[in-house]
Amino acid sequence: MSDLLIEKKEELIEIFGAREHNLKNIDLAIPRNKLIVLTGLSGSGKSSLAFDTIYAEGQRRYMESFSAYARSFLGGMERPDVDKINGLSPVISIEQKTTSKNPRSTVGTVTEIYDFMRLLFARAGVAYSYLSGHKMVRQTEDQIIEQLFENFRDKKLYILAPVVKGRKGHYRELFEQIRKMGFSKVRVDGVVMEVQPKMQVDRYKIHDIEIVVDRIVADESDRFRISQSLKTALQHGKGIIMLRDEEGNIHHFSKYLMDPTTGLSYDEPAPNTFSFNSPYGACPTCNGLGVTDEITKESIIPDPSLSITRGGIAPLGEYRDVWIFKKIEAILKHYKCSISTPIAKLPDEVVDILLYGDKVEVAVDSVKYPGTKWHTTFEGIVNFLQKQQEGGTEKIQDWISEFTITKTCPDCDGFRLKKEALHFKIDDKHIGQLAEMDITSLGQWFENLEERLDERQNTIAKEVLKEIRKRIGFLLDIGLDYLSLNRPLRTLSGGEAQRIRLATQIGTQLVGVLYILDEPSIGLHQRDNVKLIKALQDLRDLGNTVIVVEHDKDMMLAADFVIDIGPGAGRHGGQIVAAGTPKEILDKDSLTAKYLKGTVNIPVPEKRRKGSGESLILKGASGNNLKNVNLKLPLGQMICVTGVSGSGKSSLIHETLYPLLNQHFYKSKKEPLPYKGIDGLQHLDKVIEVDQSPIGRTPRSNPATYTGVFTDIRALFTELPEAKIRGYKPGRFSFNVKGGRCEDCEGAGMKLIEMDFLPDVHIPCETCKGKRYNRETLEVRFKGKSISDVLDMTVEQAVEFFENQPKILRKIKTLNDVGLGYITLGQHATTLSGGEAQRVKLATELSKKDTGKTFYILDEPTTGLHFQDIEHLLQVLNKLVDKGNTVLIIEHNMDIIKVSDHIIDLGPEGGALGGQIVTEGSPEKVATHPKSHTARFLKEELS
Repeated sequence: MSDLLIEKKEELIEIFGAREHNLKNIDLAIPRNKLIVLTGLSGSGKSSLAFDTIYAEGQRRYMESFSAYARSFLGGMERPDVDKINGLSPVISIEQKTTSKNPRSTVGTVTEIYDFMRLLFARAGVAYSYLSGHKMVRQTEDQIIEQLFENFRDKKLYILAPVVKGRKGHYRELFEQIRKMGFSKVRVDGVVMEVQPKMQVDRYKIHDIEIVVDRIVADESDRFRISQSLKTALQHGKGIIMLRDEEGNIHHFSKYLMDPTTGLSYDEPAPNTFSFNSPYGACPTCNGLGVTDEITKESIIPDPSLSITRGGIAPLGEYRDVWIFKKIEAILKHYKCSISTPIAKLPDEVVDILLYGDKVEVAVDSVKYPGTKWHTTFEGIVNFLQKQQEGGTEKIQDWISEFTITKTCPDCDGFRLKKEALHFKIDDKHIGQLAEMDITSLGQWFENLEERLDERQNTIAKEVLKEIRKRIGFLLDIGLDYLSLNRPLRTLSGGEAQRIRLATQIGTQLVGVLYILDEPSIGLHQRDNVKLIKALQDLRDLGNTVIVVEHDKDMMLAADFVIDIGPGAGRHGGQIVAAGTPKEILDKDSLTAKYLKGTVNIPVPEKRRKGSGESLILKGASGNNLKNVNLKLPLGQMICVTGVSGSGKSSLIHETLYPLLNQHFYKSKKEPLPYKGIDGLQHLDKVIEVDQSPIGRTPRSNPATYTGVFTDIRALFTELPEAKIRGYKPGRFSFNVKGGRCEDCEGAGMKLIEMDFLPDVHIPCETCKGKRYNRETLEVRFKGKSISDVLDMTVEQAVEFFENQPKILRKIKTLNDVGLGYITLGQHATTLSGGEAQRVKLATELSKKDTGKTFYILDEPTTGLHFQDIEHLLQVLNKLVDKGNTVLIIEHNMDIIKVSDHIIDLGPEGGALGGQIVTEGSPEKVATHPKSHTARFLKEELS
């Protein structure tokens, strides 16, 4: 019996007394080796339990397994506020925040598919010459000797060893060295000459120099001498030799890869030859990034109708009495032009001289010594800016970046690699072309590759191909078939990056691990949910425990065990409302259960809004995978852009429409993807995009400072009689500047104590007891509360507290309206989730006065939101639209899609098979479309 109990215990993860953040001392038993979903309202404590308790404790225990010496370098982990946890396995967390922002990190490098492909090309690739296109050959010494007798029998030949190829220099020391080695002749730039003492060549010209090792007649009787000379030549020519026949023709031979017609040779290929992150493989022009920053004529002269005096040359601004304008004036005078003529009317050659410089000297009047002239040349504005960009200060480089435009690298065509690397091919494809294919096409190309390789290649490639196919299979299984290997990681959504890491983890085939995932369904169309759930179940079936923090209905119903945390958010949450199998949860009466059963739901509106009757029309969008799309957006409505992952939603909205509107309203420099035209801009007066990037990277940033309400609160405290008597200004109430803050902790409220061999400990500052301010500042009170008390208030409490302060109330009330009533005004920005950060931004924009002509763009605002929170969010968005504004939402969540006024569905598939508008119109109209994936799920919701 006792054995059975032990066995039972080992199948559970037991948590006792978890109190991290808002958790109310909870005890919980979770079954092992199951798929577990943690759900509940936003801010109810799901992440506190999953990441800040279970994951943090697992990490800490892993660290503790190191020696004290090793831990002193790693820094320790803080112990979470929990009594004890039993049955914990090694923990791996797959979050959204861990996405790399490095432009060198791509889908291929993260999944390691590209690394295996580099190995494949280095060992089995066939080299071609980039000069003649011929196949490169490599020969042994014996083969070279045989070819010499075969092709040049009884002919007179020079055996040459190349030592300098296409380089400048006088080479005095080289000639001296050659003479000391006993060689009497050299061939310099095609001319054979005697080696003289103190011999040298013109140091500023490009030279080719070869040692004349021997003059021979290709006769069998001389075979020994000829082979010795060839060996010597190969030694001095570093594996390369040249033969010059009687007619003066040159024939090339090499122990390495060489083009027999042009003599071009490649180094032996290694995996790093194909790496854009290595100097051996990266394109030298763009350093392996595939793009270059160019300073163009258009960015320097944005408006050619202006004259130079009126600021026609943007970096110089308007005319001032300074040296550069004197110089420009003198140049224009030289070409009989005026500085006050509009640039469009100046001759093209003169504009080119201003931009790119001229060697001709001009006389410029001296500012310092009137009456004298300086004779000087002009280097050109573009050249000057480029020089500053390479060697200027960070501030100058930022300023110059306003005039640069990012373009595809002209040398490598965006493939990121040196031209040598792009001329190694397998089945007529180079590695760059494979990296550009979407995963589906790549999988098909690799499918029967063995049939298209020769025997030697097949022997080499066997194991590598197995690894590549396995990893491609995982990406296809989780619905990322539309991505390509060269797609930078930073351009992926949080959910995509998370699913890529999930594919990598499935590929490692670990067993007995506890995985914790944070909303992996973000950015995933309902159709692909099945694939994701299947991938998680595969991970579980290997023998792992999978905990998913998730709000998705399908995921909850497919789980083995569901834990619902609540009942409310923030201080009203932190308790286990229900726990059990999905069937047991449905029998409960929790808020989540009501939504799952359908007893409570988000209602479909009685009638759809008609809008203002005006439209914004984007014509001919063709960036990335978009197929010449014409987008018609009815203004004054709530518009949803839907479609499977990779169908082109981000390309159309984030990379074409938003940069275009941003350029129009705010003169932003980011170039939209290609399009033909846009109509209807006159009906809008501003555009606002609300994304999920953090609102701040330091603990000093918080919702109060981000929304700007803290400025108003400080102004209110400054107006209080007590503050006026003491002469306090608003700075007195800031914890970021000297004056009112506690100087002991510099306004942080916490002090960091560094502990050798143990984790650093944060303790409340002894002087201010964590209040951030000094005693004098805290003596100023409004309704009995100091400025520190105000920062500790939740948004809900603050709404009541500031009910008679309209300016402050407006900003705080919008935070409450978007469902953030549970966060405190002073909560560190670093502790907010992506969805919370997005809603803080949304509240900030909502609290501004809208004009009724504003265009809002939201990207998946339902991230991290429970059904109940989505209802709150919709109330806020509906208010905006009712005032005449337009709200455009990129969304996969059916609750938002079904209540919108107008849907634009992209597809039909992802990647190359997407990029078209499948259907558009009201939800009712879209639901009837036979080929739309969205229609299938929308039909169910509307019925």
